[in-house]
Amino acid sequence: MKDLFKVNTKTIVATGLGAAIFTLLFMYVKVPSPVPETSFQTAYGLSAFLATLFGPIAGALISFIGHALSDGLQYGSPWWSWVIASGVSGFIFGFAYKRTRVEEGSFKGKDILTFNVIQVIGNAVSWLLVAPLLDILIYQEPVSLVFAQGGIAALMNSISAGVLGTLLLVAYAATRTKQGSLKKD
Repeated sequence: MKDLFKVNTKTIVATGLGAAIFTLLFMYVKVPSPVPETSFQTAYGLSAFLATLFGPIAGALISFIGHALSDGLQYGSPWWSWVIASGVSGFIFGFAYKRTRVEEGSFKGKDILTFNVIQVIGNAVSWLLVAPLLDILIYQEPVSLVFAQGGIAALMNSISAGVLGTLLLVAYAATRTKQGSLKKD
């Protein structure tokens, strides 16, 4: 459990680069939904991928900083309830860090299932609980609107993380040397 929250130079560099890429994806690579102020965000696929490689701290910071920067650049100030929810989602995605074998060159079957269960839980907690409740507490938004937005965001972000995150992890695992594949002659 101690390694799960370890922060080193690699984690810090991944966080900075990940937040920058997250910001760009969040701003420019999205598909609007019929529910106001919600979109299919490819950035959550990247967030889930990086959180699985670098852990919960990196995942939380990548999503939180990336979302805050994106909101600040696009709208002048962050919408804090959703920025916090993004950080929570990235944090929860990071629990796949030590539960998959992606670094060992294997990301199949059980690993894919484990990753997707974790990312769906992260999206559900973030968008069905954290974002709507903070919208109500901080901004006094209408209850029906925030839960509709949260439901759509949970669904779309789960699809983004599930499809894009899984594809990125499968591709990454293919680049890793599998344990036991090297033999001394």
